Amino acid sequence: MRNSFIYAAVMAALCSNIPLGALAQDEKQRTLLWGDTHLHTAYSFDAFLFQNRSTDPETAYRYAMGLPVIHPFYKARVQRHRPLDFLVVSDHAELTSIPLRLSQGDPEVSATEFGQFALAKMKEGKGAEVFSMLVHGAAAGESVMVDELQGESIRRTPWRQTAEIADRYNQPGKFSAIIGWEWSSLPGGANLHRIVFMDGDASRAEQFLPFSSTDSMNPEDLWAWLDETQPKVGADFVSIPHNMNLSKGRSFELTQFDGSPMTPEYAMQRARWESVAEVTQTKGDSETHPMISPNDEFANFETYEFLIGGLQSEQQADLSGNYARPALLNGLKLKQELGVNPFAFGMIGSTDSHTALSSSEENNFHGKQVTDSTPERKMLERAGRVGWDMAASGVAAVWAEENTREAIVAAFKRKEVYATTGTRIGLRVFAGTDFEGADLEASDMVARGYARGVPMGGALALSDKAPRFMIHASRDVMSAGLDRIQMIKGFVNDRGEPEERIYDLAGGEDRARFDDGRFEPLPNTVNLNTAEYDRSQGASELKVLWQDPDYIPGQSAVYYVRVLEAATPRHSLLDAVALREELPERFAKTIQERAYSSPIWVN
Repeated sequence: MRNSFIYAAVMAALCSNIPLGALAQDEKQRTLLWGDTHLHTAYSFDAFLFQNRSTDPETAYRYAMGLPVIHPFYKARVQRHRPLDFLVVSDHAELTSIPLRLSQGDPEVSATEFGQFALAKMKEGKGAEVFSMLVHGAAAGESVMVDELQGESIRRTPWRQTAEIADRYNQPGKFSAIIGWEWSSLPGGANLHRIVFMDGDASRAEQFLPFSSTDSMNPEDLWAWLDETQPKVGADFVSIPHNMNLSKGRSFELTQFDGSPMTPEYAMQRARWESVAEVTQTKGDSETHPMISPNDEFANFETYEFLIGGLQSEQQADLSGNYARPALLNGLKLKQELGVNPFAFGMIGSTDSHTALSSSEENNFHGKQVTDSTPERKMLERAGRVGWDMAASGVAAVWAEENTREAIVAAFKRKEVYATTGTRIGLRVFAGTDFEGADLEASDMVARGYARGVPMGGALALSDKAPRFMIHASRDVMSAGLDRIQMIKGFVNDRGEPEERIYDLAGGEDRARFDDGRFEPLPNTVNLNTAEYDRSQGASELKVLWQDPDYIPGQSAVYYVRVLEAATPRHSLLDAVALREELPERFAKTIQERAYSSPIWVN
C-alpha cells in the first residue's frame, strides 16, 4: 500500500459513491467552507517566547491558502495538502508584538521596565521564564510591569499591521482573511479565553483597539464593550470561547462572573455574543468527558490533562462547567428558569496553533508551538507534557452564502456551522415535523429541508409531533470511511434534572448491532508497525431520516449529530514509526476523527 497522500485521495475518490459536489452547494447558494478561526503568529507574546521568531500574519495567510512557506523553527519548506477557504489570525490582544519588537530593537518598547527585563531574559535564552511570569501574574490578577505597555502609541502599530495585512490577502469569493484577536482572560488559572472577530475591513479596525484582559478579565465586560463598539464601527462581531476543558468549571458556570445569580439580562447578553463555541483544538476536545457521560463509549477523546501553567486537570472544580454537552443540557433548565438560554451555542473546531501554520491533519501536523514541530521534539517534556499530548485538531466548517467576511460572520451568527477534528467530513442536518423518506432521497433534499424545517443551529417550536431529522454525511476522500452517525439528545427529565441519550442512527448496510441498539465496532485496520490502514473500511456516505422515539409532547430538548470515521493512525503513531521508536502506552496510537454539528433546539 502506498503512502502518498495524492494516491490516497485518488483511490478514496474512486471508491466513493458520492456525486462530485453533492455537499458543496445547495439551492440557497450556501457553500461549504473550511477554515480556522484561531491562529497565532510571532505577534503573540507566547508564540515568540517559545521560539516562533519569524512568522507574521502574511505567513499565516499564505500557508492557509495552500502556498509553500518556510517553517519558523527548522527552516524547511512546508505546505498544506489542501488550502483553507478562510482564516482568522487571532494574536493575543495582550502584549501584541512586544517580544518581537524588543528583538528588533524598537526603542519605545525597549525603554520600558518590562522591555528591559524581558530583553535580558530573552538574550539569556530564558524566554519561557518571561512567559511563566506573565501567566502567573495574569492568573493572580497582577499587571506584572505591563501597564506602561497599554498606551495608544505602543498598541496601535501591530493592530494596524494585522488589519492591513488581512485586507491585502482578502479575496472575496476565493479566500476570506478575517480580522480578529484573542482576549486571554485567566482568572485564578481558569482558561476563559475568547476569540473575537468581525466582518469589517482595516478602516473599521482602525476605529478601535482590541479589548484585552488587561482592560478586564470579566467576559461580561467584553460583551458590554461589544455592545458599545459594534454600532460605532458598523461591523458585526462574534465572540467564541475556547478550551472550556481547561477552565476549572468556569466556562459554563451557572452564575455570573462574580458568583451572583444568573439573570435574564446576563443570559440574553451572553447568547447574543457567544453564538458559537470552539469544542475541539490542539489542547484537547471539549465536547464531553467520561466522568460526565459514562455511558458514552466515545467520550474519552483527546482528553487533555494539563492546565495552562502546568497544573494538572484534577485541580478543576466542576467538570460540567468545562464541556459543551452538559452546558447544552443546563441551558434547557436555565431557559425554564430565566426565559432565556445562555448556552444556546453552535459548535466549531479550530487549531490554536502558535506556529502561524494552520495544520490539523494527522500526517501533516506541525504542533502547537514551533518547538513541537518535529517527531524528535514532540518527545521532549515541557511542564510535564510532550508534543504527543496535543491533538491535531480542528477545523471550522461553515455553510455560507458566499466566501466573504460578511457571509461567514452571518453563518456564525445563525449557527449554521459545525466542527471537525481535522478531516473534511461533509454534514447536513435538518429538523422538522413532517419529513418523509422521499424527502431524504429527493434531489432537492436541501431545498425541502429549508422549506419545511430548520438547519443545524436552528430551533423548532414545541409541537405534539416528535421532531424528525434528515441527516446526510459524506467521507473525506483523503481519510477513512464513515463509521456511524449518532444523535446526542439532551432534555430535562420529570425530576427536573438534565439528562442525555445517545442513539446510533446509521452505519452502513447490514451493520450488526448489540442488543441495546449500538452498532458493533468496525475492525481497526491500522497496522501499528507501518501506520498503514484499509482505506475502504467504512461508508462513503450515510443518510438517515430519524424520528425521536422517546419524545414526549411539549418536551424541550436539544439535539446534535456526531459523525465518526473508521480508525486511522494518530500523529503520535506516525511519529513513532518514523523514529523507529515504541510509543509510550499513555499515548493513543489510533484515532476516530469526528464531526459535531451545531445543535437544533425544540423550544
